[in-house]
Amino acid sequence: MQEKLSLSVAIISFNEEANIGKTLGAIADVASEIIIVDSHSTDKTVEIAESYGAKVYDEDWKGHVMQKNSALEKCSNEWILALDCDEVVTPELLISIKQAISKPTSDGYILNRRTHYMGKYLKYSWQPDWKLRLVKSSSQPKWGGYDPHDVLEINGSVEKIKGGDLLHFSYKDIYDHYQRLVKYSKIAAKSYDENGKKFSYFAIITKPIFAFVKKYFLKLGFMDGFAGLAVAVSSFIYVYLKYLFLYEIQQDKKDV
Repeated sequence: MQEKLSLSVAIISFNEEANIGKTLGAIADVASEIIIVDSHSTDKTVEIAESYGAKVYDEDWKGHVMQKNSALEKCSNEWILALDCDEVVTPELLISIKQAISKPTSDGYILNRRTHYMGKYLKYSWQPDWKLRLVKSSSQPKWGGYDPHDVLEINGSVEKIKGGDLLHFSYKDIYDHYQRLVKYSKIAAKSYDENGKKFSYFAIITKPIFAFVKKYFLKLGFMDGFAGLAVAVSSFIYVYLKYLFLYEIQQDKKDV
């Protein structure tokens, strides 16, 4: 049995029985507290979470940002590790987390997330993917950004943890990827509209192209082979759909 750290793990969940066991199993032995805000899961998510000693709160879905902030507010330890249900802390990263908490030099730590996609861990596509996830509770952590692209923010200093990765098992398969792509692009379009962003023909033409060029060429996605091409194409489609949905939302308002 490893010594428990003054660490709370904050997670939101909905029907994550396929993933949550791996996520909690990698961190449960060292976390003093696991907080999960669940959105009325109908599978075994809650049962699995409670088997790892998690405190599960059943709440209506309020959007990614508000739901994650609800989880943060319930944490009671000096440090908070914010995770998604499809993320797994590697043993190397766990060692780095222990070192950061035992001898802190910053108020928050940024972890690199490495995605597993189409049967391989990507080396270039979606890389590097630095995420602020380990924070002092005294730094007033809060999720901001816009749904579904939430961003954790703090009042204080941050630095990168370079030992180990946060493994990201984001999609079960291509079908799952594109289902979420459509769903998230529509959520993003709604958030754009709510924040006053206006549709433009220039954006819907240029931004999808730039998204592809950035992922495939500037970020060297082609080095990941066919998986890199698939990522770049999906980025093109996501951005195009985001602006197309924004157009639809704002046209519907004009017609009312």
